[in-house]
Amino acid sequence: MPTGTYISLALYFILMIAIGLWAWKRSTDTSEGYLLAGRNLHPAVAALSAGASDMSGWLLLGLPGALYASGLVEAWIGIGLFIGALANWFIVAPRLREQTESYGNALTIPEFLANRFPDRAVALRVVSALIVVVFFAVYTAAGLVGGGKLFETSFAGLFGDVGMSDYMLGIWITALVVLAYTMVGGFLAVSLTDFVQGLIMVVALVVMPLVVMFGEGGSAGGSLTQVPVEGFLSLTNGLTVLGFISAVTWGLGYFGQPHIIVRFMAIDTVAKVRPARNIGMTWMGVALLGSIGIGIAGRAFTQRNGIVVEDPETIFIVLANLLFHPLVTGFLLAALLAAIMSTISSQLLVASSSLTEDFYKLFFRKNASERESVNVGRICVALVAIAAIIIASDPESEVLGLVSNAWAGFGAAFGPLIILSLTWDRMTGTGAVAGLVTGAAVVMAWIALGWNSALPGMNQGLYEIVPGFIAAWIAIVMVSKATSGTTERPLPA
Repeated sequence: MPTGTYISLALYFILMIAIGLWAWKRSTDTSEGYLLAGRNLHPAVAALSAGASDMSGWLLLGLPGALYASGLVEAWIGIGLFIGALANWFIVAPRLREQTESYGNALTIPEFLANRFPDRAVALRVVSALIVVVFFAVYTAAGLVGGGKLFETSFAGLFGDVGMSDYMLGIWITALVVLAYTMVGGFLAVSLTDFVQGLIMVVALVVMPLVVMFGEGGSAGGSLTQVPVEGFLSLTNGLTVLGFISAVTWGLGYFGQPHIIVRFMAIDTVAKVRPARNIGMTWMGVALLGSIGIGIAGRAFTQRNGIVVEDPETIFIVLANLLFHPLVTGFLLAALLAAIMSTISSQLLVASSSLTEDFYKLFFRKNASERESVNVGRICVALVAIAAIIIASDPESEVLGLVSNAWAGFGAAFGPLIILSLTWDRMTGTGAVAGLVTGAAVVMAWIALGWNSALPGMNQGLYEIVPGFIAAWIAIVMVSKATSGTTERPLPA
């Protein structure tokens, strides 16, 4: 690969680590500073941080790959996500920012739930922390798979014979760079790097489809409508009722994603939630359109020019290498790394915060000093990363598959719980525990039975978030009504 590409990537890595070192000087003296940046995030930083940590490598690998393989019908996933994110900003963001502070200045989602339902505090903290750590290990692994695919596709043989495949080398390099700035700078470093990464991502997502369609390489191939696949540009081609439901219900997952909603907790004031929402949704709309454009335009370009793409999820990488100057290629690959690393860092920090606040301090060192808590948090970041590396070590892993499983797990376990805990004052602690366990259990059972791929007697499955979300909501309502009386705690006026 040309030297210019390596220069661009090296500058990107240096910038990320520099931000981590700067944040280390600013916000890692206390747990609140390390885990929530002192609740002083600027709306723009919070918005782009939420967006960048949300979209991950899925935005530049998984979604374009799905569109490349199946056509515009896969865009329903993006439509469902946009609607879900918008609802999340309206329903959850302002309430969570206010209530996490009013209920004992909670620093993590499990801690907020424990403060909201003190009669089941220990159970809520332990169960929710377990779910966070398990599903985030899988989710983080999805990001590392993206890093592995990037190195396997673009940097094959760069480091010579180091005793491991290019895929595994990519996983280790991605993990180590993320660990460097996350362990050192905490939440502020993660949020600021997410902000920069979000800007890089959106520029890449706008530039690439435009160059593919109208640039020198694109004009040589003709228009998008010449893809020789019937119904490729149709939103309804081959779409079934189950397929439609499975696609649009991805949006339900937003209400229960700890690494996203924790940004709401860190916004400067409740009044600044609105400008953050406007910035975040604008970014997301542009990013999703760009991602869809890459998948569709990429299929058109490669089809007409006789280019074979063995793995559809690498179409972004293939186009970056084919159509751009080396320096620009480096920038585009940095955008992919940005998408991957922004999510990994957020997930590692949230998982480590749960291990620290909801295990270590709860059971081992209740009076741990601020410095000790921060250091334990750093160790936990490394432990979760190691677990994710082990999960991601299978080179046959698919980014979209791993993301969909983890997304459903969080959405079903935490989604109904977060919405009802913020809006329904008759909810009880026992109902909260029931919802957590039911949502997670139904999702895992649905996946284990294979019903997300094919329902009994049918050749099509239903996305596991649907039964999990419904079951958790019903469990919370029914158990709360059955145990109502003395355990409700009124919501803030």
